[in-house]
Amino acid sequence: MPVLPPSEQRPRPGRPARWAQAALATGACCVQLDAFALNPVLPVVRDELHGSAAATPWIVSGYLLAAGSLMPVAGRLGDLHGRRRMMTLGTVLFGVAAVLCALAPSLPLLVVARVLQGAGGALLMPAGLALLTHAWPPGHGQRATGRALGLAGLATVCGPFIGGVLARSVSWRAVFWLTVPLALAAALCARRAPESRDPEARQRFDTAGAAAATGALVCLVRWLEHPAAWGWAMGAAALGALFVRAERRSPAPLVDLALFRNRPYVALTAGGALANSATVALLYVAPWVLQRNHGWSVRDAGVAFLAPAVALAVGGPAAGRVRPAAAVPVMAGCLALSAVALGWAAYGTGAPALLMASTGAAGALGVAGGLALTGTQAVVRRGRAGEASGVTKAALTATAGIWLAVTGAGTGGVTGEGGMGGVTGAGTGGGAGPALALPAAACLATAAVLALTLLVPVVPRVRGRLRRRAGRGGGVHRND
Repeated sequence: MPVLPPSEQRPRPGRPARWAQAALATGACCVQLDAFALNPVLPVVRDELHGSAAATPWIVSGYLLAAGSLMPVAGRLGDLHGRRRMMTLGTVLFGVAAVLCALAPSLPLLVVARVLQGAGGALLMPAGLALLTHAWPPGHGQRATGRALGLAGLATVCGPFIGGVLARSVSWRAVFWLTVPLALAAALCARRAPESRDPEARQRFDTAGAAAATGALVCLVRWLEHPAAWGWAMGAAALGALFVRAERRSPAPLVDLALFRNRPYVALTAGGALANSATVALLYVAPWVLQRNHGWSVRDAGVAFLAPAVALAVGGPAAGRVRPAAAVPVMAGCLALSAVALGWAAYGTGAPALLMASTGAAGALGVAGGLALTGTQAVVRRGRAGEASGVTKAALTATAGIWLAVTGAGTGGVTGEGGMGGVTGAGTGGGAGPALALPAAACLATAAVLALTLLVPVVPRVRGRLRRRAGRGGGVHRND
């Protein structure tokens, strides 16, 4: 019997590649469940720990700052020192930090534990994506990653409902205890996955680039949370310039600047970041409108939102089946469809219309978000998969934090008994218009930009063909 070459062999269930898939699925579910189950119960946490209104936002901001700023560094560390090692370390740190969060006796200690949790999430996600990319042969990793991300999609949508139920029936601390066994399971799965590194990497870490990149991202997030504080913007610009200079001079850069000349990678990352922020908007605004304007309970809104949850979860596996060459066109199409659905959800009337529009938007955004992670891994060199996933995840985390900061959904703008009592960006009375119209417009504009980028390489070829045809036509005329 002829033996297929390794690139064409498909790992069978039960082999180490399956453990890598299980590790990413469980780890991503753990991270998403923790993030989205916690945000709705922030007022309850503040009241029990007697925290101030100014300090409460740091429960979310501290996590986002640590996770978003450290992901590029964590991704490259996985390339250098082993993706399995970094993912295992990240899941363990995430689980230990969850225990500390559950036991926190005061708000300042809870914020410190959340920062540690953000660092664990930063190690976990980029390393997990790169680990799965290398565990499967080329051509199969995308589908495996898409299936793994499907479970995370369910956790994303069900998180607010689970958080509200736990806070009302048990305690807000149960939200953190719930993630501990998931983190432990992810670590055990990661230990059984095959180790991988960048074979061409120099065993040297770009300390200057890491410091500049982390500082620039911290300043950027802080400025976006407080737009009037221009000092943070100036700091982000100065550190960003230092980062570019350091990367150009470093023999082993933290982020190869050629990555940003990879047009498909940039397009998929930008589109996925926008889709992620629109997803966060949808997940907070739609349940709030069902409760506030239509009189639904937290439980009823959570059960009804199972349809969008399934649509979002299916998006990951669907994205995994998209060929790399078609990823950008599909991304543009998904953003256009999500813009239409979000517009319908914003200005439609009645709960059934809102749920149907939310389901359509969740499905399109799920595919777009999945493409940001599966597609980018397919268009970069496999050796630097951790670096690429770190940059992409940092972009996705930052945009989610921006929307939460702007609307107040994740920083105390949520009220009520464990449910969504109010989102400042949702407006009052009429519906979801003000909060969903902006994401809809942004999705439509981004889809148009991506469509234009697809036409850019075509225009020179069309011009060349026209010139050749004109030349042939002119020659015939002269001969006549």
